[in-house]
Amino acid sequence: MTAHSLNPSQAPQINVTELIDRNHIGVRQWMILILCGACMVMDGFDVQAIGYVAPAILQEWNIEKSAMGPVFGAGLSGLLVGSLVLSVLSDKIGRRPVLIASTFFFAVCMLVTPLADNVEHLVVLRFVTGLGLGAIMPNTMALCGEFSPQRRRVFVMMLISCGFTVGAMLGGMVAAALIPSFGWKSVFYAGGAIPLIIAITMMFWLPESVQFQALHGVPAGRILPVVRRLLPQEHIPANAEIARPAAKPKGAPMVRLFAEGRTTGTLTIWCISFLNMIGLYFLSQWLPTLAKGAGLTIQTAVLLGTMLQLGGTIGTILMGALIDKYGFKPVLLGCFILAFISVASIGHASNELVVLFTSVFVAGFMVIGGQPAINALAASYYPTALRTTGVGWSLGVGRIGSVLGPVVGGQLIALSWSQANLFHVVAIPSLLILGLLLFGVQVTRKPLSAAEAPAAH
Repeated sequence: MTAHSLNPSQAPQINVTELIDRNHIGVRQWMILILCGACMVMDGFDVQAIGYVAPAILQEWNIEKSAMGPVFGAGLSGLLVGSLVLSVLSDKIGRRPVLIASTFFFAVCMLVTPLADNVEHLVVLRFVTGLGLGAIMPNTMALCGEFSPQRRRVFVMMLISCGFTVGAMLGGMVAAALIPSFGWKSVFYAGGAIPLIIAITMMFWLPESVQFQALHGVPAGRILPVVRRLLPQEHIPANAEIARPAAKPKGAPMVRLFAEGRTTGTLTIWCISFLNMIGLYFLSQWLPTLAKGAGLTIQTAVLLGTMLQLGGTIGTILMGALIDKYGFKPVLLGCFILAFISVASIGHASNELVVLFTSVFVAGFMVIGGQPAINALAASYYPTALRTTGVGWSLGVGRIGSVLGPVVGGQLIALSWSQANLFHVVAIPSLLILGLLLFGVQVTRKPLSAAEAPAAH
């Protein structure tokens, strides 16, 4: 039971997880989800901004396109470090302070980026910006999962993850509109001002996860007012207490990802995330530049990148609903079969715009839309005490692939590989993911461990 006591004089025990699970998503919860979604939109906008402005930078600075490889890699390296370090910090001190501080940090970094006047400065600024951006997705995923009922959790997490692809898509539209009139620097000014407003709003409207607070022994007097605002339909007694975990887990969070039978599941999630991000970030970072090199205008090349993100946005929404109904494995199998076919076909369609835009849309639907499903799998797999660490390390390991994809792609481009051969290589990770899903270990949602379950009272 959610609220119970052994006798009338004993304070009733409130299990905040059960309260959230048995209720519909209320207005206050939607406000939290919208704030997290806004963070994800700007995360996507700012991560992808460099890909959209790259053709304009190449033209203004008169440099070879392979010179952008280290710039792409630096930003993604920062994302990797931020994901690994700040996700562990979040499981120690809370999702809210890390998310707000990181949003402030990357907003300021974006506003400073236009000061760069050479590739070396741009490499440093993109790395530092990536440190802040790396904390956004793990924390928003954890908060959205912990403020959502279990029956809708995967759909909600993927819906909010969709903000990333919406932001990346909007980034293309904004870049296409701003660059011809105001230059590439204007894209970064827009990408820095809006997160500052979001961060200030979160300071007043974003609460800490009530499950995190219960796990870390925050007094009931601080947790229950939040619960009452979230769920006003629940009549929580004034003298209620919070049901606490039987024992707080010991040891380093990263090490505990491999405890209690989670080793094979953790490694499988890491490998899938790593492989998918190789292709995802090659496509996101290089597609506009390759399209311009194939003879398209800057505006058309940017719109092609936008089509990739549009496919990812629609794919994220539809796959979230399908996973809630059919589960992760069958949906991901179909996803990566089509990902392999569509990515391999892009290099053969450069002379037919309709075929090219269609292939890119399907590739975005499957590759970019598939990544939030992988993130949701990680968030569903780990308990509250490890959720941000689990998602952060899955993303962090994945972002090793996100660094390799653009950097190795830049080297292959410098060797004058044909576009057909380039996209054949980029399709290989989707094929390897299919092998993991078919013949690797079965990854299923883990039940709460003994340490996670509330103590009996």
